[in-house]
Amino acid sequence: MRKKPKWYVTSVVPREDYTLLLTFADGKKGIYDFKPNLQYPVYQKQRDVAFFLQAKAAYSSVVWPNDSDIDPEYLYNECIVSE
Repeated sequence: MRKKPKWYVTSVVPREDYTLLLTFADGKKGIYDFKPNLQYPVYQKQRDVAFFLQAKAAYSSVVWPNDSDIDPEYLYNECIVSE
């Protein structure tokens, strides 16, 4: 069995303030502020908080029902570590 890369997202909890509470394969936990991404056309639907809250962990990253996602290595490097 192959070991998952450390940046593999194992769980995500989206919050109404457009942040994501993330847990990674190596146990790291952090908060990622998604708000700056809302300016990009690919994330237009995420501007609707109800849609944003549908985020889930899948395919090693965070994905939404419209198949948009965000790079898991970027999330790993950019999230603020939480307790």
